[in-house]
Amino acid sequence: MISLFKKRTAGFEQLSAEAFRTLQMKSNPIILDVRSPEELSEGIIPNYRQINFFNTSFREELSRLDRSKSYLVYCRSGNRSRKACKMMSSMGFENLYNLAGGIQAWNALVRN
Repeated sequence: MISLFKKRTAGFEQLSAEAFRTLQMKSNPIILDVRSPEELSEGIIPNYRQINFFNTSFREELSRLDRSKSYLVYCRSGNRSRKACKMMSSMGFENLYNLAGGIQAWNALVRN
């Protein structure tokens, strides 16, 4: 059986869209969208909180988040959210999950 969860790397776990959705439904995570406002037209994951990765205040905004919570992080393709997870891990966040493939992978899952 193939695991839906990928290996934990650099303080966070890479998840498939299916595993991301499962974790979203089973726990009470904070869903963090790190895309720019202009990218929201590509789709969203319900109950998200947005912090734009490209804002100069990005790190400062992350520092205000509760480190004891679990975070499901996504962007357009998974690259920025991976970088955001690395940054958050270095800031002391422990429960971090990156959506591999980003909103594109999510959209493919929910459209099927």
